[in-house]
Amino acid sequence: MLKVYTSRPIPVLPPPPKPPADGQDPGAGAPFGSRVEFDFAQYHFVELQTSERNINTALDLWAASVMASGGDVPWRSAAELYATIDDIQSGDMPWKTYEMRYTGPLPAGAPPKWMTQTYEICTRNLLDVLHHQLSTTSFKDHVDMVPYQQFNHSGKRVWSNLMSGDWAWKQANVLAQDRDNRGCAFVPVVGGSDKTTVSVATGHQEYHPVYASPGILTGPACRAHGNGVLPVAFLAIPKTSKKHRTKPAFQKFCRQMYHASLALVYQPLKPFMESPDIARCPDGHWRRVIYGIGPYIADYPEQVWLAAIVQNWCPKCDAHPDNLDAEGARLRTRTKTEALIMCFDPGILWDDYGVRADVMPFTNEFPRADIHELLSPDLLHQVIKGTFKDHIVSWVNEYLHPEHGEQRALEIIQDIDRRISAVPEFPGLRRFPDGRDFNQWTGDDSKALMKIYLAAVAGYLPSDMIKAIAAFMDFCYLVRRNAISSPDLITIKQCLERFHRYRQIFIDCGVRVDISLPRQHSLVHYICGIRLFGFPNGLCSSITESKHIKAVKEPWRRSSRYNALSQMLVTLQRLDKLAALKSDLTVRGMMTGTTSSYTARVLAGEQPQVEAAAAVAAVVDNEDDDDGIVHGPKSLSDIELAPTKQRGYPKNVHALATRIHQPQLPTLLGRFLHEELHGVPDGDAPPVPDDECPIFVGEITVHHSAIARFYAPSDLGGAGGMYRERIRSNPRWHGYARRDTLLVDVGAPVMQGFVVGRALLFFSFIFAERVFECALINWLVPVGNAPDPDTGMWVVELERQRGIPTMAIIPIDAIARAAHLIPVYGTAALPEDFHFSDSLDAFNTYFVNWYADHHMHEFLS
Repeated sequence: MLKVYTSRPIPVLPPPPKPPADGQDPGAGAPFGSRVEFDFAQYHFVELQTSERNINTALDLWAASVMASGGDVPWRSAAELYATIDDIQSGDMPWKTYEMRYTGPLPAGAPPKWMTQTYEICTRNLLDVLHHQLSTTSFKDHVDMVPYQQFNHSGKRVWSNLMSGDWAWKQANVLAQDRDNRGCAFVPVVGGSDKTTVSVATGHQEYHPVYASPGILTGPACRAHGNGVLPVAFLAIPKTSKKHRTKPAFQKFCRQMYHASLALVYQPLKPFMESPDIARCPDGHWRRVIYGIGPYIADYPEQVWLAAIVQNWCPKCDAHPDNLDAEGARLRTRTKTEALIMCFDPGILWDDYGVRADVMPFTNEFPRADIHELLSPDLLHQVIKGTFKDHIVSWVNEYLHPEHGEQRALEIIQDIDRRISAVPEFPGLRRFPDGRDFNQWTGDDSKALMKIYLAAVAGYLPSDMIKAIAAFMDFCYLVRRNAISSPDLITIKQCLERFHRYRQIFIDCGVRVDISLPRQHSLVHYICGIRLFGFPNGLCSSITESKHIKAVKEPWRRSSRYNALSQMLVTLQRLDKLAALKSDLTVRGMMTGTTSSYTARVLAGEQPQVEAAAAVAAVVDNEDDDDGIVHGPKSLSDIELAPTKQRGYPKNVHALATRIHQPQLPTLLGRFLHEELHGVPDGDAPPVPDDECPIFVGEITVHHSAIARFYAPSDLGGAGGMYRERIRSNPRWHGYARRDTLLVDVGAPVMQGFVVGRALLFFSFIFAERVFECALINWLVPVGNAPDPDTGMWVVELERQRGIPTMAIIPIDAIARAAHLIPVYGTAALPEDFHFSDSLDAFNTYFVNWYADHHMHEFLS
């Protein structure tokens, strides 16, 4: 990829007076006296979340263990340990409480309680939070210090991280027009908020956290478990009786206090939105920085509050709620809204424009901020939970009942669940043993079901309904990529047009009267959102929802439940301090190895050694691991046999062939060696006679799996976007035989040049002083020269010659990665006791499931 920067590199300022010689805080290890002390605190407070009573027990056991040698422990109680954590200076971002209350006119008589109550807003200084995040050295390779325009090798524009979008480019150009701000780094502040509920036994409590992240961080840095996204405030949630809950005065007060609270959160940045701040950046240099309110992450109900619009209207455009997808809608802007408020009375604004005149968005108090523009696409609530789970899945079930009658519809739904549970295993693919039969859906549930849903319902739904689902799925997988090119935008638009065309069937069959739904309508704004803010994956509410666990739910569980918020804030502050100190100690080489190995090196007089940034930890081969991230440099793909060698197999090729019931193995091995030594014969050439092929008499080593590593930034890859998956050929995998399928690069004219193979055996051997790593496979070839017209997926079948499945031996490096096949179930019902391990043997044809993961979709599209 090429990056074209808007201006000269950001000038580096001289360091502050009297900096430490090595650029590190000389007291970074304080107040802990040793690695043992820090690891004890980290282990019990962060990892185990040990209760105060159990910490006291652990300290007592520690004291008893060193008593005989005259040793001592650093703390006598958990309270002393907590005091030590509180003394950490790194990551010190204290919480403050502000009070707000209603100041309007009171009605005659006894006013409602909400008018007289005081509400507390807990917030950190956002400037301190940003300084802490920007100074985190682990982000050094994961920041974009200036906006840029990115192009691929074909010269096509590419949108990836936020700073590659048009919005950041425009903001930087506006700032550059001021001479005093030229050369300053522009740092947009990405915000996000979403109510969440914690519960135990009989009760529940709501909290409204607000999160912030520097927009210069890349998407993977924000999604990593670190301080890329931090809570900066807890907003008050006013409550009143059911009688007053729907009163306009109460609703107006709630919204006004909401915006006043957000304005309070962002207030520390306001002086530095037009004049520079001095901030230390991840590379250790100090720079002049201008902040700006960046994209805001929120689900639709909160977008309604943020944009100060009427429920069911679109926060991005003025489309009427009765027909949101009608042509001619115009984008909302701050300037246009202010003009409407000046020209029309509140009733007309409400009915004709969906604008609330009684609420002013908090962004109006800050420069260069338009809330209608800043509301970012939200994949989780608009695409995954909204359009897929709440709309498509529900509509399919609603279609089946009137179409087939109650009894038959229930039978079909049960069979769809059996189909979902019968899907073959695949690395990273969640299994649903009971189909969709679970009560509470999470975002991860919906994402997992999306991967296999289309093939499960094919055969039971009409063609247009299948095409509508397939078009939506393609749209979803395209917008969830971590790099979206200008040709992709054209394809995204075409997918959305197909979806809109084919979804008409849900109206025609009576499931819907109309389809004018705000979350589904939001899809029409995705192309504009991508151009403005880069890929939507970097601004998804799944980022903030995942933070709810660490920022709200776990601290709440550690509280006494009484006055919980104040206890939660103390816990959060301690967690941030320990995380910041751990980062400092890691940079100084004090966190290498285990606690005991590091202590032994220190006692031996060795100095801490900082590990090289490119060092990669040794990979331990764990046969139970199917997939995971890979740390290290980016590469397109490579594959190797798992280092674990399987014992108990014959070493002789003929004995091995008998053992695995594949008598053709010696012949196939001879042909493979002839092709490796002399090249593959032309297509028109006659096959090489068996007696001219080499005869192998050496030893063969069997492996039960191969490991593929490839660049998959749109999936859960590591910092470099690398992902690892294990392809298995194991006759005894948890009680059944598992023979995975894989993509083999043969340069075929269809399916992007790939053919599917099923791994019957992985093995290695030495011949002519060369090491060969190979796979014995069955071929599965495409049915026809085009994908299935309804699902859009390729269909393959087992290749046979004279009724016998064809086999071949291929070099391991001809394998691109694993493939996921789902049976073409047709219209026949599965037996109730059908086991998923039989799926790859029990059917004639299979869908090549390119929805198994995002890399697969991109690979085969």
